[in-house]
Amino acid sequence: MNPVRILIADDHDVVREGLAAGARGFLLKTQAKHQLVAAVDALAQHRPFFTGSLPASVVEALLRPGRHPAKTVPPGDRLTPREREVVQLIAEGRTSKDIARELGLSVKTADAHRANVMRKLDLHSVSELVRYAVRNRIVQP
Repeated sequence: MNPVRILIADDHDVVREGLAAGARGFLLKTQAKHQLVAAVDALAQHRPFFTGSLPASVVEALLRPGRHPAKTVPPGDRLTPREREVVQLIAEGRTSKDIARELGLSVKTADAHRANVMRKLDLHSVSELVRYAVRNRIVQP
C-alpha cells in the first residue's frame, strides 16, 4: 500500500516542490482542518485532491515546470553503476525477469538491486522511480 501524501502549505515554492516530489493532494493551511477528511478519502480512492482555492500563481508555476525546475539528486551520487543500469531498465518498462536476462543476473539479484535502489532513494513506487530516472536524465521522457 502506498502512503497517502497530502501537502498542507501556503508557500508557493513548498507547494511546487511537494507536488513534484509526489504529493497527490494539496490543502491550504487555512482549510486543512475542514477538508482533511475529504482529502484523505479522495486519495484513498486513488484520486488527487486539490483545494478549491489554489492560488492562480501556484497553478501557473505548476503548469510551467521549466520556470521553476524541480530539485534533483545528481546522478550517480547514491547509486552504483549497476543500480543505475537497473533504474534505466525499470524506467523503460522491463520486468525483473527481463533485467536479469539482459544483465546476466538471477531474477533474485535483479530484485535485490531494485529493492536497494528504492531504499537508497526513499521511493515507494515504480512511478516515483520513473520520475527520478527522467529528472536525473537516466532515461529520456
